[in-house]
Amino acid sequence: MSKAKFGPGGNGDLFYAQGGKGTVQAPAWVKNYGLDAYEFEAGNGLTAGEATLRKIGEEARAHGISMSLHTPYFISLSGVDPEKRLKSIDYIQKSLWAAELLGAKTIVIHSGSAAKISREEAMKLSCDTLEKVIEAVGDTEIKLGIETMGKVNQLGTLDEVIEQCRVDRHYVPVVDFGHMNSREQGLFRTVDDYRRIFDKIAEGCSPEVAKNLHCHFSKIEYTGAGEKKHLTFADEVYGPDFEPLMEAIVKDGLTPTIICESDGTQAEDALAMKTSYEAFLAQNN
Repeated sequence: MSKAKFGPGGNGDLFYAQGGKGTVQAPAWVKNYGLDAYEFEAGNGLTAGEATLRKIGEEARAHGISMSLHTPYFISLSGVDPEKRLKSIDYIQKSLWAAELLGAKTIVIHSGSAAKISREEAMKLSCDTLEKVIEAVGDTEIKLGIETMGKVNQLGTLDEVIEQCRVDRHYVPVVDFGHMNSREQGLFRTVDDYRRIFDKIAEGCSPEVAKNLHCHFSKIEYTGAGEKKHLTFADEVYGPDFEPLMEAIVKDGLTPTIICESDGTQAEDALAMKTSYEAFLAQNN
């Protein structure tokens, strides 16, 4: 029986406190900690070389860790400068090269900005860029994930992400529940609040995509403009709470991969989610 997978985005404070030196050691550490997924963070640029990426991939396979990769933040799907958009295609190609070495099943791409132009124009530009990406990369077994975003002036509502994913079958939504909660000023409170997201993706993409969704989760401080700062699960002011999500995925038999992006406690908080998920599974059996 396939199950949901849980893991950290990058290396948290505990990894280094317990003697971790670099990401080559992360798959074994993640496995020993009781987790089964890991997202390689290249948000600030992909600096690791081929030998390092290959070694991390070998370690991930050896320890049964499901890998993903977050592409650089400076990718600009909706940039008005054609040169910047063409560079973004190169960054995505390089990310796919790295993902293949890592054995990653999904890369995560930010949706684009709508700060200086209308949302309609931003969507048109982003979809054009996404078409050009497919022309450049051709067929690939790696899923190109488009992330829901947390700031109001960014593209990345769920509707926008689903529309972007319709450009080509290789694109899938990456739902960041913390981002969506921030953008909507506290969207997630009940089990049904979470279930509605999976239902919408099943309808807009496919039931298979919804069942095997790649997700991000963290508590995030927000303002009227949306996301402000990633927090830890110790925070009691901002949400969202993870327990209703765990109940929702068990109730509906879903098997997402959930990457925790808490501020420094991503492994501990990922394990809290996995423990809750397994408790709901045990109740259901």
